[in-house]
Amino acid sequence: MAQNKALIAGAVVAIIVVAAAAFMIAGKGGTTASPAATSPAAATTSSPAATSPAATQPAATTSKQVQTTQAGGGVSGTIEIGALLPLTGDLASYGENSKAALELAQKDINAFLEKAGAPFRIKIVIEDTETKPEVALQKLQALAAKGIKVVIGPQTSAEVKQIKSYADQNKIVVISQSSTAPSLAIPGDYIFRFCPTDNIQGPVIAKMAKYFGKKAIVIMWRGDAWGDGLHEAVKKEAQKLGIEVIDGPRYDPKAKEFANEVDQLAQKVQQAVQKYGADKVAVVYIGFNEVVQVFTTASQYDVLKKVQWFGSDGTALLAELLKNPVAAKFAAEVKFLNPIFAATKSQKYDRIVAELKKMLGREPDTYALAAYDAAWVAALSIAVTQKYSGEAIKNILPDVAYNYFGATGWIVLDKAGDRAFADYNLYVVTEKNGKYTWELAGVYHYSSDSFTWNMKLQ
Repeated sequence: MAQNKALIAGAVVAIIVVAAAAFMIAGKGGTTASPAATSPAAATTSSPAATSPAATQPAATTSKQVQTTQAGGGVSGTIEIGALLPLTGDLASYGENSKAALELAQKDINAFLEKAGAPFRIKIVIEDTETKPEVALQKLQALAAKGIKVVIGPQTSAEVKQIKSYADQNKIVVISQSSTAPSLAIPGDYIFRFCPTDNIQGPVIAKMAKYFGKKAIVIMWRGDAWGDGLHEAVKKEAQKLGIEVIDGPRYDPKAKEFANEVDQLAQKVQQAVQKYGADKVAVVYIGFNEVVQVFTTASQYDVLKKVQWFGSDGTALLAELLKNPVAAKFAAEVKFLNPIFAATKSQKYDRIVAELKKMLGREPDTYALAAYDAAWVAALSIAVTQKYSGEAIKNILPDVAYNYFGATGWIVLDKAGDRAFADYNLYVVTEKNGKYTWELAGVYHYSSDSFTWNMKLQ
């Protein structure tokens, strides 16, 4: 992202912070927060009772949390913001990262609100979606029954697709930190996404293949809203660049073993290698943490070790991959290169990443930083409107985001409410002294449509 844009955004953020503080200090008719709400509270995961059949039925979204709305306007007390995270399932480590980021955001936001003399505090209520679309909807309904009007997450496009109608019908603002499917880019709805869509990432992957001189790519992908959308985006750009695109296996997201799929992949790769040579062929893998099982199986095929592999944001910095020695070794051997949208480096970025590293024991993914920013933009939107109303927050949120410089940098949303542009960090698995780790191999620069590299991969 251009450096001058970041500098402009850094100056502009002062305006929104001062304006928000003025609204909050004035109170706009709000009363003083109760003693229980004046100290920053830890982000909480709601109790299992929230998943009971009664709690998951569609319900009127009348506010039930500790909140006071005065006749003259203003909010006070404790405002609950929901979070739908994959704490278990196919993206569990990503969910852990976002959970830590939201805990930090709640602490920072409440400290800011206290310093400003604001009459309200936020409490983030976290639900585990298990990385399952149907569970995500159940958990959103449970949050709505509590009167929650703003939700951060869910992380996958399949989950966002599942909850979209309910969120729109009930005027619940949803801010996903990592949903990228182009099919969900719909202007005027209640879905916002603080990451770019795969209309940007797909071409980046194709351009990586072109940069490394590939004449053919074989794609293996997860058969859901995200996987299908990214597959099409990669395919379209690769063909435009003159690369032959060979469709490999499209697999069921619920699959647990991949012997047949990997065998099909190996056959297609062998055919491409015979035609172009191993150095001119690559595999594009589009999936989540099932990559561990895929790589464990793929390690048994010599032809799959001879070609380079490209991944996506679904596997970039994935902790589970490093924990499996067979899969990690294979990833290092095939120089498994993964793009994920890049945050703008700043003092704020450095501080938050350092804090999250302490909490997690590893580097957080960019989507965790986007979750941190989502919490701030939601809180500032409430402060500016002095209403806990989904409709009011939806209307002002793009402007607040535009005038906010966060952990990920300047957040410019397009007409569909999605991040309009970003650079991409390119991560690869490497081995040092018998230990596998993720390293930043290079960066794709959006403004110049070019790559810079930190290491040689050929």
